[in-house]
Amino acid sequence: MRVGTFVLAAQFPGQGQGETLHRAVRSVEVAEEAGLDAVWLAEHHFVPYGVCPSAVTLAALLLGRTRRIRIGTAVCVLPTSHPVTLGEQAALLHLTSGGRFSLGVGRGGPWVDLEVFGSGLPAYEQGFPESLDLLLRWLREPRVGAQGERFAFREVAVVPRPAEILDGGPDDACPEVIVACTSPTSVRLAARRGLPMLLGMHCGDEEKAEMVALWRGEALAAGHAPERVAAAGHVSAGVAQIGDRGAGAAETVLKSMPGWLKQGLDAHVTVDGRRRAMRDPVAYTEFLCGIHPVGTPRLAADRLAATSERTGITRFALLVEGSGDLAATEENVRRLGSEVLPLLA
Repeated sequence: MRVGTFVLAAQFPGQGQGETLHRAVRSVEVAEEAGLDAVWLAEHHFVPYGVCPSAVTLAALLLGRTRRIRIGTAVCVLPTSHPVTLGEQAALLHLTSGGRFSLGVGRGGPWVDLEVFGSGLPAYEQGFPESLDLLLRWLREPRVGAQGERFAFREVAVVPRPAEILDGGPDDACPEVIVACTSPTSVRLAARRGLPMLLGMHCGDEEKAEMVALWRGEALAAGHAPERVAAAGHVSAGVAQIGDRGAGAAETVLKSMPGWLKQGLDAHVTVDGRRRAMRDPVAYTEFLCGIHPVGTPRLAADRLAATSERTGITRFALLVEGSGDLAATEENVRRLGSEVLPLLA
């Protein structure tokens, strides 16, 4: 089992953006010291829900500050990014980090970002498959051209090529690509391309197990080798808060997360004025505490093991900044490494 952190760079009420980003960076440095497997970086625009606007840029900084831990994006939003630009950045990080970079991509939402970056609503509603396929071609082929609805250009050379990695094996020919999946449509899209899924912290084990089962069936039907389908490295996102008492850990999260959720989610603006259904922040936080590793080290380990057994997922991206406090976040990460990981060995 491989346990990592999920870094949203969440701006809690009363905090500045520089303070928030400092906490995010420190949590990654501590995660490496604590022996965790990976760090997954979120990307958001114009909202305090997360103040990192470029996951790939922050990944570059953190790959330079660390030596062992894997750094991934969770996720880069394809409808507001050019696939070739993102492919070039991913190749650069893959080569210069010795293969420690994972590229997570997603469709995002119908936010005002689509207006600001000029891609428009069609890029969100219809354009994701075309963008994903162009990105994959860029990471796998020596020369690429395009004749699609959204992207059309003459054939050009791929520079730098991910396959040029030094001392790499066959699995290092390109960076790992993972797709955030929130619906059967996105699950089928990822499965047909043989790409592992990132499953969100908003859904429980039963829903995740159903998505994994759907993915496996679609991947096999698409002709992917059974052994590769069985070994797919899906990632389950969740919340982790470690305490000496289960109630105490939940209290820590319940004091801080609802204020952040309300402030952050309320700030999202849709590009076309469509109404959004908003979760109650307190009820949602209570729900997250009830299904994720929030509690004593033993409870946390048991919940991670149970999720793995029910879903077949062995990789985790856990939100550790739920307290909103730098010192408490660092302690939480250290306890995850020193007290929870040994129970999962």
